Amino acid sequence: MSTQAVSHRVRWLTLIGTVITQFALGSVYTWSLFNGQLSHKLDAPVSQVAFSFGLLSLGLAVASSLAGKLQERFGVRNVTIGAGVLLAFGFFLTSHANNLFMLYLSAGLLVGLADGAGYLMTLSNCVKWFPERKGVISACAIGAYGLGSLGFKFICSYLLSVNSLENTFLIWGCLAMAMIICGGLLMKDAPKQQMSASSHSARDFSLAEAVRLPQYWMLAVMFLTACMSGLYVIGVAKDIGEGLVHLSTQTAASAVTVIAIANLSGRLVLGVLSDKLARIRVITLAQVVSLVGMSILLFTQMNENTFFISLACVAFSFGGTITVYPSLVSDFFGLNNLTKNYGLIYLGFGIGSVLGSLFASLFGGFVATFGLIMALLALSLIMSLTIRLPHRPAKESEALRSVQTL
Repeated sequence: MSTQAVSHRVRWLTLIGTVITQFALGSVYTWSLFNGQLSHKLDAPVSQVAFSFGLLSLGLAVASSLAGKLQERFGVRNVTIGAGVLLAFGFFLTSHANNLFMLYLSAGLLVGLADGAGYLMTLSNCVKWFPERKGVISACAIGAYGLGSLGFKFICSYLLSVNSLENTFLIWGCLAMAMIICGGLLMKDAPKQQMSASSHSARDFSLAEAVRLPQYWMLAVMFLTACMSGLYVIGVAKDIGEGLVHLSTQTAASAVTVIAIANLSGRLVLGVLSDKLARIRVITLAQVVSLVGMSILLFTQMNENTFFISLACVAFSFGGTITVYPSLVSDFFGLNNLTKNYGLIYLGFGIGSVLGSLFASLFGGFVATFGLIMALLALSLIMSLTIRLPHRPAKESEALRSVQTL
């Protein structure tokens, strides 16, 4: 078998392994299913139990930012397998948690760190294997992550109906670990990418070089804004429906389905579109769609239809942005250091997950927070319209041309 055929086989196996792993990692987004029973078990308010998911999101973002260094030292396969084992251990401790501190430590920090260690690293590694289809590959991997939350919703609901809460956590942890280990065994580290004059990125920037550029922080602000708007609105969608639109509890709960469909649609549509258009223009489109949704929330007297349209706009934009961003960062700063360069930007996911709720609690709820998000979206839109790729220094360009002519 030729070297090219072996490489072709390896990268498709890596994609399959990444999709399986992402599906299992996405299972953590079924967490709301357990809030009620955990509240009863620990004799604590649901709001305090639900805070564990905020910690999980923060742990996920922190681990994602550090995963690049772990991959360099241990390789994608070993780190993925380690993430699966840690995830199962986190669920094991969660099943035995008898107070809020134990819940925050196990379901929050440990599960979040395990999820983050596997999520961004496997995604970035898979994208590196397919430099010519970065958008589609991101859509496949991140779409699997989103589908994992939907698939495990049914799995965990069934487990809860036939098992105790404790046994459900144990089975969930073992099942997710088995999938992640199987996925990890199919993966292989992507080869180092060769820099070429025809590539989208001017050069490969290390993290130390990238953070010195204004483009890096412009991308970080845009990402933080997208995460803050998406995570805040998605997190309080049912409350918005009941409080601002005066919908019944059952009707407002339908927001979960609308959000899931729009989120997945955004991942698939904008992910595929990003291989056909300039990715920064796809982000601009996502920002405009999100601005439409936020404008409906902030400036109109909503009814049931406009409420669901606004949620769909925000969720579509959020899902698409999360999908396109890894490839966008690689366009600006190269593929070889993608895990590290995107990892720091991805901290915006964790910060955004708490910033909206914090601002709402300090300044009076929905309307003030919608106003802040609108202002940040307008700023981000200006940034996306004015940002330009960083240029290679003249000496480096001449050196590359001379190498290519040899």
